[in-house]
Amino acid sequence: MPFLPGSLTVRRVDADRWALVDALVYQGRRDRFVVPAGFRTDFATVPRPVTWLVPRFGAYTLAAILHDWLCTEGITSGVVTSRDADGIFRRVMREAGVPVLRRWLMWTGVRWGALADPARRPGWLVSAPGVLAISLLAAPLVLPPAVLIVPGLLVFAVAERLVGLVAPARQELVIPVRGV
Repeated sequence: MPFLPGSLTVRRVDADRWALVDALVYQGRRDRFVVPAGFRTDFATVPRPVTWLVPRFGAYTLAAILHDWLCTEGITSGVVTSRDADGIFRRVMREAGVPVLRRWLMWTGVRWGALADPARRPGWLVSAPGVLAISLLAAPLVLPPAVLIVPGLLVFAVAERLVGLVAPARQELVIPVRGV
C-alpha cells in the first residue's frame, strides 16, 4: 500500500473524532499527500442507517482519512477539486484492496455528500450520470435494510433519552497525573 510508513496512530478527541499522532503520508505514482499530525478525522463519514454495510473503519480507513484531508485542506488550498478528492479516494481504496462494489458505493456516497456541501458542489453535474446510475443499481440492496433500520434507530433514540432522564450518564472524573 502506498502509505508511508504504513501504520496509523491516533488519539481520541471526542466521541466521534480522532487526531493523527503522526503524519499520514500517501505516495502514489503521480501524487504525494501529507496529512499532518494533529489532523482530526471521523474515519469514514457514513450515515448511521448504512453502517451495517459500510462501517466507519475498515480496509478503507487510510483512504478515508486522506479523503477527509483532501476535502478540507486540499480543496481550500487548491491542491485538488472536490471531484479530484473523490476520485483519489476511490483510487486509493482500489490500491488498498477494497472490493470493487464497496469502493464504488463509497464513491457514490461521497459524491452525494459533495452535492450537499457548497464548497464541494462545483463539478458535481459532471459525475451525476455515474452517481445516479450506481445509486439506482444499489437501491435494491441498500434501501430495504435502511428502511427497517431507521425506525429502529428512532425508537432507540427516544428510549435512550427517556432512560437518560431517569438515570443520567455519569461523567468520568479525570485527574491529571504528573510523571515522577
